[in-house]
Amino acid sequence: GDQEHSVATRLPIWGDQQDLVHLLDVKPATENRYGSDPYPNPPRGTIIELQKDKQRRSVVEGGHQLAQAIVVASKTIPEQRVTSASMIFSKAASFDLPMEVHVDVVRAGRSFSTLDVKTVQNNQLRSAGIVLMDNTPADRIRHTMTMPDVAGPDNAVPIDMKVTGREIRVVDGAYTNDLDHIGPPELYAWIRFRDAPDKPYLHCALMTQATTHWTIAAAMRPHSGLSQALAHVSLSTGPLKTDINFHDDVDVSQWMLYVNDAVYAGRGQAQGIGKIFAIDGRLLATYSVHTMIRDFSSPSNSAHNAM
Repeated sequence: GDQEHSVATRLPIWGDQQDLVHLLDVKPATENRYGSDPYPNPPRGTIIELQKDKQRRSVVEGGHQLAQAIVVASKTIPEQRVTSASMIFSKAASFDLPMEVHVDVVRAGRSFSTLDVKTVQNNQLRSAGIVLMDNTPADRIRHTMTMPDVAGPDNAVPIDMKVTGREIRVVDGAYTNDLDHIGPPELYAWIRFRDAPDKPYLHCALMTQATTHWTIAAAMRPHSGLSQALAHVSLSTGPLKTDINFHDDVDVSQWMLYVNDAVYAGRGQAQGIGKIFAIDGRLLATYSVHTMIRDFSSPSNSAHNAM
């Protein structure tokens, strides 16, 4: 009920779940091309110029672009479902400009199909991906992993990412700006949405959008004097590549546990391995996230425009 889904939200908000769905649910523009509008539309500062301290960081999350690729693939071959998707984020994209998603069917088969998907903004490539689809046959064999024994959502710490209609709770308050909050390189986050979308691929897209939120914070946990509070301040951070594999049916209106392990950090990068479980223990998806964590002062970063 509404009481169960209530969550405190700080102002100003980024938007609502329905705004997020609208952006992910990209619409056909021309043949093999889909598009999404700026957000908000028109962008803030269009009518009244914003002072610099009132401007917001409008970079489109890597998981957001991967989620759009999943939607495009699902609309291109609607009789199949996305089983896996991979994307490299080559150049940052902005919410302030329209985005295009280009799709090329590499092969459409009866059992499996392969699609090449690219995100383009201002006539420049932002991300490049590949999507695998299948016709979802009946099980021949089945087994799965066991969900970790961690605190449930009722005992986790709520965090606010300024999207109404989306609840996020982190086990042990591990997602924090505290520079001295030390822990293992892992992070467990519970997420659910107020509304259940009417298309299965939108459930998958909403679930995918959050996959790139956690690896950098998990990688910083063992290191004193570091937290995501330094991201985009003294540290240049962001996802470089993400892969996701879909397993069981998804319902984003029910709690989902994101299990994030930062298995390596070094050489200006960090690698995360993730699993997503339904609250009933089913394994919904597995994913990996390759990220950048570097000082802004590093000479090698001056020409690097990855997200």
